[in-house]
Amino acid sequence: MSLYTLGSLLALSGCSSTPVDETAGWSPNKIYSEAIDERDAGHFEKAVTLYEKLEGRAAGTPLAQQAQLDKAYTHYKAGEQAQALAALDRFLRLHPASPALDYALYLKGLVNFNDNLGLFGALARQDLSERDQKAAKASFESLREVVTRFPDSRYAPDARARMTYIVKSLAQYEVHVARYYYNRGAYVAAINRVQSALTDYTDAPALEEALFILVRSYDALGMTQLRDDARRVMQTNYPQSAYLGQGGKSVSDPWWKLW
Repeated sequence: MSLYTLGSLLALSGCSSTPVDETAGWSPNKIYSEAIDERDAGHFEKAVTLYEKLEGRAAGTPLAQQAQLDKAYTHYKAGEQAQALAALDRFLRLHPASPALDYALYLKGLVNFNDNLGLFGALARQDLSERDQKAAKASFESLREVVTRFPDSRYAPDARARMTYIVKSLAQYEVHVARYYYNRGAYVAAINRVQSALTDYTDAPALEEALFILVRSYDALGMTQLRDDARRVMQTNYPQSAYLGQGGKSVSDPWWKLW
């Protein structure tokens, strides 16, 4: 084989390895349509690639903004929370006056909600309040912004429902920690966590147990007047509480056994 032939083969080999952009002749609308199809088919990585191409092709247009939001949603569907949040933060930074701002904030709340709390309302037998609450608080803040800034948004009703759920979860978390301290004899720490729950949250189901822990903690410390005051508050707010009757539940019971 001559050197010329070998050189030609190497050149051809090099050319054949060059990636071909199949979207080169596509219109922005076609790219968008294909990206949706890929996402709906579960091909999330390919969909993200198409959305990124669309951002470049349609830069400065509403379609480019839509591509950014759809890319964030695709990351969310793929279970890629960090990437979804990064895409949303970038969108919020670049487009603070976008007509889709309510959706961007709602989606940000949804990403954190899904990561921390699982399926909406699916408590089963898992103590969700024992998880790290950072994501729940971040979710609440995003959803609250939707409700506050865009009260008539189509996403506002669901945002309100999720906020209620998050508040209950956060209250349960405080009670979980209080129970942990009580069971280890750290009664002052238990009292502090209960007082935090009572101050920060209202009408949460977990507050019934919180008051019970407060009564028991004051009793363990020999603080009878405060114990009796806490019991009166509990009797007023939860007159039918199982904790007040004979054979009441133990502080060590997990919260999901209470309801």
